Amino acid sequence: MYIGAACLFFSFNYLNTTNAYYRLAYRIFADFSGTIAVPVVLAAILGKYLDERFATKPWIVIILLVLTFIGTGKIIKKKAIKYSKEYDRLNSISDQK
Repeated sequence: MYIGAACLFFSFNYLNTTNAYYRLAYRIFADFSGTIAVPVVLAAILGKYLDERFATKPWIVIILLVLTFIGTGKIIKKKAIKYSKEYDRLNSISDQK
């Protein structure tokens, strides 16, 4: 009976740890996707509008997209560092169990 209970505890422990990794992965995916997609789409829409208004096609779109890529890269780097620390914390918790 004791061995069965230990195996059951281990499997619950393993599932909780595995679920924590999956939750972190989904959160990273959603966060990075939004961080990349939203600014690029907004820059493209705004750039297209401004290009049509000032007859500078396609220069404003190009400039806004380059600035967006630079800014998004910096934000992604900060978030990657944050998620790396969270992943390390999750590893240290799972190693203790």
